[in-house]
Order: sequence, then structure tokens, then C-alpha cells
Amino acid sequence: MKPSKGGRSMGKLIVEQIVSADGYAAEPDGGIGFFESDVTGINEADGDQLRMLESVRAIVLGRTTYRMFADYWPDADPAVEPVAVPINTIPKYVVSNTLDDAPWGRHAPAQVLHGDGVDSVRALQSRIDGDLVVWGSLTLTEALMRAGEVDVLRLRIVPRLIGAGRSFAPHDLGQRELVLEHSKTYPRGFVVLQYRFT
Repeated sequence: MKPSKGGRSMGKLIVEQIVSADGYAAEPDGGIGFFESDVTGINEADGDQLRMLESVRAIVLGRTTYRMFADYWPDADPAVEPVAVPINTIPKYVVSNTLDDAPWGRHAPAQVLHGDGVDSVRALQSRIDGDLVVWGSLTLTEALMRAGEVDVLRLRIVPRLIGAGRSFAPHDLGQRELVLEHSKTYPRGFVVLQYRFT
């Protein structure tokens, strides 16, 4: 737990990325089709996702990831996608200087955070009693990693090689030490790894 300026401890900032077995979080054109197939076994990890989300009090997204999420999750069937319930009910924030509002279907809209992404997330974290999770949002994730703001890195690795694409970490990050906190493998080769930044 990080101390805030007011002395109150803050929750963790969790970055979670779905990546190919060769480490890419997006295809060369920015697409994410590499993990949208039942072949990957990604839904087998829903229980692990629900446990992680128990401590999460805010979801933070960049503009592009927000649009992908808002197109899918508000109408997702909880019987098929159990994580739809927390995704649709946990307060959401979108870091963007171009959006004025961020509707979320029939659910409460996300709030838009304008200004510098790192500063916006720091300010949000100082007033949220619990953990924050950033999903996807590669530009924001890179900025948070460069600034040393990320406490936990969760990698959800699909058993597929794509050969080229965009990494979830900035190319100029340098070396950062990680401590493995949790690992879980699933029958079809999907793996969840959770690391803590030292």
C-alpha cells in the first residue's frame, strides 16, 4: 500500500494485459483478435478474475479500450460472462482529452478524466478506498509504467503466437524487477501470472 499525501494508505494500482505467448498485447494493426477465440481457453479463468476484482473499487481505461469495452460489456450476458457483473457495476473512469462523456449502455456512465493521464490516475487513486485496475489502454499503461506508478502487473497469456505486434511495456522502460505473487494454468494452455513491482 502506498502512502498518500494526506498520510492515508492507498490501494494498489493493478495493470492487467491479455498477451500472446510471444508477449504482444495487440496485433500490428492494433487488433485483439488473437484472444477472441474459444480456442484460447480465456473464459476458464473467470473465477480468477472475479477474485481479483473483489478488491477493485475503480476501473480505469484509455479512450480506445473504453470504446471496445463499451461496445461489448454493457449487454454481455452474466450467465455466459460472469465478470460482466463487476465490470458493469464497479465505477469506471476514462482518461481522455477528446471525450466529453462516456456512456455505458443502460448502466451508470464512466467518468471522463481530462489532463495528463498519470496525474489523473494519481489523483483518482488518492481518493479511492481500494485498488484500481487498468485494462488494455496501452498508451496509458506505458505512461504509468514509466512513472513507476504500477504496483501489480497481471499477465493473462493465451497459447498463441502472433509474430509481431505491440508490447504492453514501453520500449524505453529499461529493466524493472518483478516478484511473482500468483500463477495459474488452465487445461487449454491459458496462463495467469501476477507480479508485484519491487
